[in-house]
Amino acid sequence: MGDLHNNGGFAENQLSVHHGSLLDFLLFSSPMDDIFTCILSWTSYLRRRFIDFVENLVVQDVYRSKGSVSVSSTSYTEYFNSGTCQTSSGQGEEFLANTDSGIVNTNRSMQLRQAVPFIFQGLAFPFLALRLAWSSILVPWRFAFCYVKRTQAQVYSIISRMERTLRGSSDDIGWLQRTPGMAPVEDGTARFLELLEAIRNGEHTLPNSFVYLFVPGLFSNHGPLYFVATKKFFSKMGLTCHIAKIHSEASVEHNAWELKQYIEELYWGSGKRVMLLGHSKGGVDSTAALSIYWSELEHKVAGLALVQSPYGGSPIASDTLREGQIADKETRRIFELLICKTIKGDMRALEDLTYEKRKEFIMKHKLPEGVPLISFSSEAKVAPGVLATMTQIAHAELPRLPFLKFRNSEFDDVSQLGHQVPIVIPVSAAMALCALHLLLRYGEKSDGLVTCRDAEVPGSVIVRPEQKLDHAWMVYSSKKKNPNEPDATEMCEAILTLLVELGKRKQEEIEKS
Repeated sequence: MGDLHNNGGFAENQLSVHHGSLLDFLLFSSPMDDIFTCILSWTSYLRRRFIDFVENLVVQDVYRSKGSVSVSSTSYTEYFNSGTCQTSSGQGEEFLANTDSGIVNTNRSMQLRQAVPFIFQGLAFPFLALRLAWSSILVPWRFAFCYVKRTQAQVYSIISRMERTLRGSSDDIGWLQRTPGMAPVEDGTARFLELLEAIRNGEHTLPNSFVYLFVPGLFSNHGPLYFVATKKFFSKMGLTCHIAKIHSEASVEHNAWELKQYIEELYWGSGKRVMLLGHSKGGVDSTAALSIYWSELEHKVAGLALVQSPYGGSPIASDTLREGQIADKETRRIFELLICKTIKGDMRALEDLTYEKRKEFIMKHKLPEGVPLISFSSEAKVAPGVLATMTQIAHAELPRLPFLKFRNSEFDDVSQLGHQVPIVIPVSAAMALCALHLLLRYGEKSDGLVTCRDAEVPGSVIVRPEQKLDHAWMVYSSKKKNPNEPDATEMCEAILTLLVELGKRKQEEIEKS
């Protein structure tokens, strides 16, 4: 055990460090006079131990990196296993605390000083400082690199979204005509115009041997006048006709199943085959019913006429719901609110009209070759005057007021017809704006919602009328009627008459073959 000496004349105190334990040294009780001496000795001891620890780290790094150091690991291990470093009862390492010098020397420190070259002792702290400085330099560079990489990814994403938004449906419009293997179309416009002229002159040749089923399009449940005038016109001619009561805001496959049930019910109830005329999404639903359930409907359906139907897809639906373009999520939320929450419809009703969904469905479910098909497409007016055109979509019933007299004879006539007031909105103006947008952006003629090329079904007889008709004209009447132009009922009769002739011609070809 070592003695602790005080040169100032104070009483001597014995400091026993059992087994070289620092804890015993700290717990040693001393008078108040020796407190500063003990603190100084303890500080010097800790400083020396820290320096020894740093030197040991440097030696170990040198041993691992280079073999030029003459101190071997075996001797180093033997040193720690030697009796100078081992502590037992009655034997141990002594340390001397000198108040004049404040330096604590141990046998282990002396041997380490002899084992490690002087240059490594001097480079211990600079080496650690260099490592710390290098790490400090790398940290901001790493953060800067991550920030630049993240910014670059965001810029690329914005550029990609802008390109996708600007490109729109340029690559999709008319994809049916560019797809190899699609059946060619036949132009039946001339014959259609002949039949239309004959109908306007009072020649009605539409037979009563079929049941005529009108299939309305999207949002038809909110238009009470959808096909109503055409049905009345057909009923006056003694023809059996119906308007399919389906949920127009449902998906295409769902409505295909509903139409299949509807057709079978009409066939078994009347014993007559069914002639289908579908407008807009109604034509897409009808083609889906024939494509999926043709084995069950082959002998029950006589033909199908598609009027302004987006068989290949609609650029308006695709540009609205396309993923990966600017504000795609916000636009989708708005339409989900309108379709799903407001009118209680299915978002798939609009999704099924996009080019992506139409391509997928047509490649999976192709139309049967034997069914007579007619495709009717038109072009909307884009003149400035059409923006003031009002379209009647419904009528309102007013309570009967016999004492109410109108100064205008026109309103008096309305009151005599059961107090029905037409509800008009600028649907034609909206269609004209959409048609102008598609014409300027893509250079495509359209009825406002469907381009002429996307409305032509492969293998069908196409009809392109000379009259300018928007997408809503076939089902909603305009307040500005031109008596010199045919109306929707005459158009539908001419289309179905042409479909009957096409069916007869196909039947003759089958009999000859």
